[in-house]
Amino acid sequence: MRAVLERSNLLKSLNHVHRVVERRNTIPILSNVLLSADGASLEMKATDLDLEVTEATAANIEQSGSTTVPAHLLYDIVRKLPDGAEVMLKMDENGHSMAVISGRSSFRLQCLPQSDFPELSAGSFSHIFRMESAALKGLIEKTQFAISTEETRYYLNGIFLHTHEESGGLRLRAVATDGHRLARAEIDAPAGSEGMPGIIIPRKTVSELQKLVDDPDVAVTVELSDTKIRFTIGSVVLTSKLIDGTFPDYQRVIPVGNDKKLTIDRQSFASAVDRVSTISSERGRAVKLTIADGQVTLAVNNPDSGSATEEIPADYDADPLEIGFNAKYLLDVAGQLSGSEARFLLADAGSPTLIQDISDERVLYVLMPMRV
Repeated sequence: MRAVLERSNLLKSLNHVHRVVERRNTIPILSNVLLSADGASLEMKATDLDLEVTEATAANIEQSGSTTVPAHLLYDIVRKLPDGAEVMLKMDENGHSMAVISGRSSFRLQCLPQSDFPELSAGSFSHIFRMESAALKGLIEKTQFAISTEETRYYLNGIFLHTHEESGGLRLRAVATDGHRLARAEIDAPAGSEGMPGIIIPRKTVSELQKLVDDPDVAVTVELSDTKIRFTIGSVVLTSKLIDGTFPDYQRVIPVGNDKKLTIDRQSFASAVDRVSTISSERGRAVKLTIADGQVTLAVNNPDSGSATEEIPADYDADPLEIGFNAKYLLDVAGQLSGSEARFLLADAGSPTLIQDISDERVLYVLMPMRV
């Protein structure tokens, strides 16, 4: 194998691919990226056995061939080469090493044979549809923060994606919850998604996907089955296993009878929560909201360091209420709201609270209260 390509093209593709590779691997081949030179492009592939990313980039192929080299090492080398440089990748005749040559710099990397590289066989996909990358990015960003990191309830370690019949038609809905909070976002269902199975996309796949959908003008092709999902975004193909589990009936935790309506300036509220939570301990991040006619008083009390209070004006005309929330969860939700105001629908101090984005009715959040 012998290929010459622009450093910027190689770096961009390696940046997309190398992130999948875990820093520590018990299986040596999983630390490597598969390089395949053929025609007028160099294809790169990396996998962790659950997730696989492939990207091809334009190259001058002087000799076809393929091999695998350490992914993070190659990325670091290319990253440190000067802008505008040309890079030659040249495998030696016995296939045991590959030279990376650019200007006066020369590196030699150990190779492992291509035949050892695992293939994440995708099988056949039952549903294929296309959607705008901005729409997919919106679904991810509005819900990702609520994904659980608790490994015991593994079925919550991802975003639940499914179609839902609404009075206005079919919607594609994304839901994430960790048991303390829930985030739900939806868009009009793309053509071809009708009848798709409800699937759980793993947290790591969601994280990689979020970095790939940064170009709003690119359409994303989504292929899925009961066990796998594949996203094609421009020249990048991301294939992932799905979480094999049943997502809980999240509709049951979305309150419908909350009749106390609080409307508040989003930025003022977020800033106030951030300020008073400075005094809270890492363990107990509770902030108490005392809601009365026309104002909200935020209070934090930490026996070890002191207390803090702040008052902010609000639109509220129901019975007075005291309720506590995790400050970080409040800030996470406030950070996702796009409008200037946030609307809280409350019931009592022990019941879930609904938070709506006034400027986007297709997004909603549920927060469980804390005892304060």
